[in-house]
Amino acid sequence: MTRYLPPAILVVLALLPLVLKDPYLLNALITGGIFTIGAISLNLLLGYTGQLSLGHIAFFGIGAYASALTTLGFDIGIFGDFRIVHEGWHPFAGFIVAILLSGACGYVVGRLSFRVRGAYFVIVTICFAEVVRLVALNWVELTQGPLALTAIPQMKIGFPGLGEITLRTKAQNYYLMLAVAALAYVVVARLVSSRFGRAMRGLKENEQLAISVGVNATRTLTVAAAISAAIAGAAGSIYAHYFRIIDPDVFLFTYTVTMVIMVVSGGKGALAGPVIGGLIFGTLPVALRPYMAPEAQWIVYGAVLIAILFLMPRGIAPYLDDWFASRRRAPARAPVAQPQLEGQP
Repeated sequence: MTRYLPPAILVVLALLPLVLKDPYLLNALITGGIFTIGAISLNLLLGYTGQLSLGHIAFFGIGAYASALTTLGFDIGIFGDFRIVHEGWHPFAGFIVAILLSGACGYVVGRLSFRVRGAYFVIVTICFAEVVRLVALNWVELTQGPLALTAIPQMKIGFPGLGEITLRTKAQNYYLMLAVAALAYVVVARLVSSRFGRAMRGLKENEQLAISVGVNATRTLTVAAAISAAIAGAAGSIYAHYFRIIDPDVFLFTYTVTMVIMVVSGGKGALAGPVIGGLIFGTLPVALRPYMAPEAQWIVYGAVLIAILFLMPRGIAPYLDDWFASRRRAPARAPVAQPQLEGQP
């Protein structure tokens, strides 16, 4: 049943800007949607390969910085007097560079770190995210360090025969976020339903058995990490061009935790899981803000998360699947009336 949820959610979300006039709420939806894209990318690793990446925000931040620097341009010195000068490109080119560079970083990290599993892989990803954050903080000539990259150009999209559109309004950026989220969902859906997706699930369920039937574990996990990182980089690019300012705080560990919460609460390994989790935990802080203090907001946030995990340990999407399946089976289990024999009272 939950396979019908994402299309229904997509239709509802597409209609929201037509009825939602509050720019603050629309801004919250854009921000929550951007991190939902990150959660969709994380679900590819955590949900379908069983590998927990606690440094996933590194690829998000790499995408943000790559897109911003590609668009702004830079002039940096390398090896003394040798300099690299780059003139700013079109913002959409920055979006493509963000995807490619983040995917390449994901491939390299996966190639190096998937020689280990479990807690060792988690530690490697955390260390990678911290190294990238320190590079962004200290390479002032390139990233401006704590001063942040500012005046990042707004995203521009061209259509054949219609010219070019600069996404200036919140509604325009909202639809860009929604389009990228839908595309990311479709890519993950097609991937997990393919032969490659069956290999990923096989490694998650029984790695030794999957290897024994010919699955190359390192290559499969590395490619999954690269695709996951590329999707996270796309989310980072949208973030950079929407807010038009980024600093090393984009690599905060809190953002990775937010993505993990979205995946786990919605249902890891379920396509609709990150979407449902993102809708709840991406908008819940905004919904609570007018009614309670920040401390109380976090208490309610945590209470909702605990309640979901206590009542639905596998997440919301699998719970809904089981509930609808049990409703469909209910008529089949109804007692069948026995024919009454003659003379029987």
